[in-house]
Amino acid sequence: MLSIKGVNQFYGESHTLWDLDMYIPKGKCTVLMGRNGVGKTTLLQCVMGLLPVKSGEILLQGKDMAPLRAESRARHGVGYVPQGRQIFSSLTVEENLQIGLPIRAKGDRKIPEFIYQLFPVLKEMLHRRGGDLSGGQQQQLAIGRALVINPQLLILDEPTEGIQPNIVQEIGDIIRKLNQELGLTVLLVEQKLPFARKVGDNFCLLDRGRVVAKGEMAMLTDDLIQEYLTV
Repeated sequence: MLSIKGVNQFYGESHTLWDLDMYIPKGKCTVLMGRNGVGKTTLLQCVMGLLPVKSGEILLQGKDMAPLRAESRARHGVGYVPQGRQIFSSLTVEENLQIGLPIRAKGDRKIPEFIYQLFPVLKEMLHRRGGDLSGGQQQQLAIGRALVINPQLLILDEPTEGIQPNIVQEIGDIIRKLNQELGLTVLLVEQKLPFARKVGDNFCLLDRGRVVAKGEMAMLTDDLIQEYLTV
């Protein structure tokens, strides 16, 4: 589904991603893990086209994404839920969801009903401003907004950050449903180990901008956790 080959990225003189190789298989949930500051969000922003890469390839089903702007990548089926949600607080829930409609096929300008089935609270609060929602409700809105474009690949950057436990449980159940029942490919950055193990099929560990370990979730050993995840 998504192949990242030899990607290098810089912030000024700082080399942040080093010859990074990663593969996200179709229909699976891959969890990108590592301590703060190792390059996880940077990598997601490179995949989405929000940051440039110095060298390397980002291929979605064989198509080179590197020359494309972020909005073009969305049209090719990449949905993105950024860290901190970044919803439009002054717009209503409905207006936030409608932002993704122009990306859909021509003539299809209706919010898909399945989004309200996944997130009933959004239908209940359709005319409330985004800024009036709780943190958990805003996260559900952010995920719903990404799903409006009918993506092939859903990228989530720490969707459980600052969210109350009951909503974390719901978000985990929804990610599993999207992935396992609907076949949506998921790339997830997550710090909470129990959550990562619950939803993830595969893992990829980053350290100082490099991939240091990867494999099926069952291969994430205590030694790897101690070396690369424990603070």
